[in-house]
Amino acid sequence: MTLAVAATNDWLRRFAQSVVDNEQLLTDLDAAIGDADHGSNLRRGTLAVVEQLETEPASTIGGALRAAGMTLISTVGGASGVLYGTFLLRMATSVADRATATAPEVIAALRAGLEGVRTRGHAELGDKTMVDVLAPAIDALDAAVASGASLADAASTAAIAAQAARDATTGLVARRGRASYLGDRSVGHVDPGAASTALLFAALAGALAETTAVDA
Repeated sequence: MTLAVAATNDWLRRFAQSVVDNEQLLTDLDAAIGDADHGSNLRRGTLAVVEQLETEPASTIGGALRAAGMTLISTVGGASGVLYGTFLLRMATSVADRATATAPEVIAALRAGLEGVRTRGHAELGDKTMVDVLAPAIDALDAAVASGASLADAASTAAIAAQAARDATTGLVARRGRASYLGDRSVGHVDPGAASTALLFAALAGALAETTAVDA
C-alpha cells in the first residue's frame, strides 16, 4: 500500500475538520499554559489549506504538502504556524514530486518533518511540545511497518501512540514556548501542540483507512 495524492489531500482535509471540531478543546488547553489562541489560529490556517486545495488542486504529494505548509505559515499566528508549516515543507522536500509514496518513503518524510520541527523550535523529547507526540508516533509507525503491517494499519498504531504521548505531556515541565514561563506550574496540563499533533496522526490514519476501504 502506498500514500497517493488523493489520500494526502484527504489527510489535510480531515485534519482541518478535526481542528474545527476540537477548536474549543485546543483553546482551553492553551488557555491553561499559553495564549488561549491555539485552537482559533490553527482553525483559521487549516481551513485556508482546504480552500487552497479546492482552488488549486495539487497533482503530487510534495505539491500538496508544500502548498499546505506555506499556507499555514502565512495564515496561522504564533509559533504553531511556523512549526506545522516547517513540518509539512520538510515532508514535501523529502517526498518530492511523487504521485505515490511507499511506506518507507512516508516514514522518511515524516522523520524529515520531525527534524525540521526540532531545529526550528529548538525542542527535544521531554520539553512538552509537539515533538513529544511526533517522535513516538513516527517510531510506532516505523516499527509497525517493519513488523509487516500495512501502511494503513501502521498509521492506526501511530495514532494510538500519538494519543498516549499527548496524555503523557501532562506530567512534563514545559521547557519551550510560552508555557516554559510557568515552570513547574505547567505540570498537570496537556500541551496544546501535542494535542493538535495527535489529531494530525488520527487524520492520517483515517485517510489511509478510507483508501484501504475504497481499494477493497
